[in-house]
Amino acid sequence: MRSLIEHLQGHGERVAVLTDAAQLSYLELADRVAEAAQALHGPRRLVLLETRNDISTLVHYLGALAASHVVLPVAERRDHTAIEETYEPDIVIDGSGIRVYHHDERQMHDDLALLMSTSGSTGSPKLVRLSHTNLVANASVIAEYLGIRETDRAATTLPMSYCYGLSVIHSHLLMGAGLILTDRSVVDEEFWRLFRRYRGTSLAGVPYTFELLDSIGFDAKELPDLRYITQAGGRMPPERVRQFAELAQDAGFELFVMYGATEATARMSYLPSELALSRPNTIGRPIRGGSFSIEPLDGWTGGDVGELVYRGPNVMMGYAHGPTDLELGKTVETLRTGDIARLCADGLYEVVGRNSRFVKMYGLRIDLGQVEAALRAQGMQSFCASDDNTLVVAVAGKHDEREVQRAAAEAAGVPPGAVRAVTVEELPLLPSGKPDYETVRGMARTTDQPQSTDLRELFADVLQVEAATLDPDASFVDLGGNSLSYVTMTVRLERTIGQLPSNWQSMSIRQLESIAKPARRSWLATLETSVALRAAAIVLIVGSHAELFELWGGAHILLAVAGYNFGRFCLTPVPRNDRVRHLGNTIAWIAVPSVLWVAVALLLTDHYTWTNLLLANKFLGPHDSMTAGRLWFVEVLVWILVGLALLFWLPLMDRLERRRPFTIAVAFLVIGLALRYDILGMNLGRDAWFTMLAFWFFAIGWATAKATTTLQRIAVTVALIVALHGYFDSTLREVMVMAGLALLIWVPTIRCPSALTVGIGVIAEASLYTYLVHYQVYAMFDGHPALGVTASLAVGVLLTFVVTVLRRWLRSRFGSLRSDVSPRSSTVSQT
Repeated sequence: MRSLIEHLQGHGERVAVLTDAAQLSYLELADRVAEAAQALHGPRRLVLLETRNDISTLVHYLGALAASHVVLPVAERRDHTAIEETYEPDIVIDGSGIRVYHHDERQMHDDLALLMSTSGSTGSPKLVRLSHTNLVANASVIAEYLGIRETDRAATTLPMSYCYGLSVIHSHLLMGAGLILTDRSVVDEEFWRLFRRYRGTSLAGVPYTFELLDSIGFDAKELPDLRYITQAGGRMPPERVRQFAELAQDAGFELFVMYGATEATARMSYLPSELALSRPNTIGRPIRGGSFSIEPLDGWTGGDVGELVYRGPNVMMGYAHGPTDLELGKTVETLRTGDIARLCADGLYEVVGRNSRFVKMYGLRIDLGQVEAALRAQGMQSFCASDDNTLVVAVAGKHDEREVQRAAAEAAGVPPGAVRAVTVEELPLLPSGKPDYETVRGMARTTDQPQSTDLRELFADVLQVEAATLDPDASFVDLGGNSLSYVTMTVRLERTIGQLPSNWQSMSIRQLESIAKPARRSWLATLETSVALRAAAIVLIVGSHAELFELWGGAHILLAVAGYNFGRFCLTPVPRNDRVRHLGNTIAWIAVPSVLWVAVALLLTDHYTWTNLLLANKFLGPHDSMTAGRLWFVEVLVWILVGLALLFWLPLMDRLERRRPFTIAVAFLVIGLALRYDILGMNLGRDAWFTMLAFWFFAIGWATAKATTTLQRIAVTVALIVALHGYFDSTLREVMVMAGLALLIWVPTIRCPSALTVGIGVIAEASLYTYLVHYQVYAMFDGHPALGVTASLAVGVLLTFVVTVLRRWLRSRFGSLRSDVSPRSSTVSQT
């Protein structure tokens, strides 16, 4: 207690605090702080302090520190119920006075001095633990680079509950300078009267403060004693930095652009004022005693760009999530800022984006800051946030919400239906003056209109679940959608809401409901290329086997499409055990109907043997039967999936695939090509080892699903061209397979007549059952191959319909067939 009070006393009669109604010298402030400390005397306690920029708050804050208590500042008139319920403070100081609660004596680390909410979690029980060392180290460095003098007087333009506002107080009290305490806004003329009256020399602001300064004609104000202004609390657009740097140059004051975080006790770097005009896009250099490093980050390319990581004596002790964490000492040495930055040639650092301000929508990485900038350029002051896969835009003033929606969608590169625009009189701000993005997200939720349950009923019908049990925030994949139900869903969904986004299967039902229905139904519809290929392939297979024509290669195209769907539906971001279970379900969906049909065929015909029941004829023989290879496609696919299920059961393989999905797919493609060319000299025969020889087709499809860049697609295409050359005896067959897989790689969707889309979808959906039964069906029309092909397709469609009806009956009779599955996890991923 003595050291803090003695420090204040050491500045004697110098003016410490100035308000509308009073002034205090440092000696007078020291006396009041000593009285407050005496009033708070006792065991070390947690003090929750509701802050205002006034003498009473300042005195109680300093008094609590002087009495060796731990202080938790919170904003006035904000809900901090969660914090109080979590930490149960021993002392609460607010507008009604001091309240002491008699809790059991708590253990708190000796170094702990201050607990603060981060700017992004105001009101949250997650707090930053700051030590006495943190506070002194940061205050002294700030005072040094700003050149704070005893004669300086800083206006409190920011709340004391915000680390930036508190750092102004710390650094000025450390140097014996004066504080002009006021809660008035910079748009209030009384603020400027007070500032001029007490000969204010500095003020601090977040980006929004500078927008306000610009709006009130700050450039015309007479402020003869102003020495500098500081900016932090978020990235200010370079053009505004340059604007105020030019104003500072003309008016004779300095502009310091600073960069920091609550976790760094406020400040990590600053841009020297002489560089503000020439380097407005940078955050400057680290403060004395601190250092930056650029560390690689997934999803960001380029050796000079990565996550900005800070080290220094001002790095927090760590986070607190509950009262027991207050006992902990320092648990972190470095601070991962979450900002994406580069080190420039002149030694300055430039932040190019914020990882948490980037969202992934429709396969795109969207910079919400850039969307805000694009709207600002069109005269729309806005805050952008994301709510799942919906872009939420709050715009100030009178604007047409549809125009805002269109402009934001264009800037983000997403469909207008993925944007929710809300107009407001004023943009919501946190007490610190920073954008309140959580409120923006809440605006979208409160303005949601009741949605039709049509989509839920559609999902329930296709997936054979109860509509009432569907989670509206779950996607098709989350709800167990697979490649066969995907076909039906695509066709029916497009008829309901119009043209679908490319990754609709990963969008929640709620997000799909928000997509505007077409004003009039187009005669064209979007069709997945993989669906079209499945339909074409099964027709080619049946037609060639029935000798209606001779166009081979359809089964190999189907195998590649199976790999493509494996990459999309089986390797979803769910826990490892769920992935393995999903793969097991996938195998069952293929193997069970195949085995049942073989059993029926064994009873009625002599087409199969017992090895076909095991789906292992290619392994166990006999190889000389005319029907031995009929089910090769099913056997190859099932055993490929069995092998992959075993591999991805291994934690290491699971982790590698999640981190590098395309790389792992390519690695398996390389293995497939090694087997195809027999690089190891194993002399594999095409019969017994057909599974291994054909695996590369599956791997090509898998790699296609994971290829997200043009370069990656080119690489897959080159591998396809090289591997296909000489694989078949027929050039026509190679050309057909090449054409089909090239479409899969480069043209994910096609547009075709709506009526045709429905027919193609039905045939594709029935492809598995058609493949199983067609050998027995077309044989019944000997001499009439066209009838045989038509009948085979019809029986396949009929069987698919019967199975669907049976599942509906079972659902109505016994409840959901998927009752054992969490609504947020993917289940069956039929390939």
